[in-house]
Amino acid sequence: MPDPLILLIEDEIDFSAIRAQGAGGQNVNKVSSAIHLRFDIPQSSLPDVIKERLLALSDQRITAEGVVVIKAQTTRSQDQNRADAVSRLQALVDSVAVLPKARKATKPTKSSQRKRLETKATRGDVKKSRGRVTGSE
Repeated sequence: MPDPLILLIEDEIDFSAIRAQGAGGQNVNKVSSAIHLRFDIPQSSLPDVIKERLLALSDQRITAEGVVVIKAQTTRSQDQNRADAVSRLQALVDSVAVLPKARKATKPTKSSQRKRLETKATRGDVKKSRGRVTGSE
């Protein structure tokens, strides 16, 4: 994983161990290996610009109160699930840390304009030639 653009403070992240879902036999019923990560965006020490962008995202992991909820249960190890949840949170924060490139308005070239008009004229001629056929019976 590349270096994070914005460092997250681990004290601001709330972890809770829960039982994983799915198949796994008795082990699933007795071991709490899945991790539930909760990160409160408004209460965090992130820069205000990043907070605004995170809250503006239409991501199903962000609640109406601005809390990011991530559930990690891919491995049987609680530590690996914890690391996976933190990396997914870091990826989410990094995704809004990079400014989108501003689009420059461009004009179509003369040749593309000419080509478009020629194509339109050709199509118009084809449609004009589709008149009703008159025949003597």
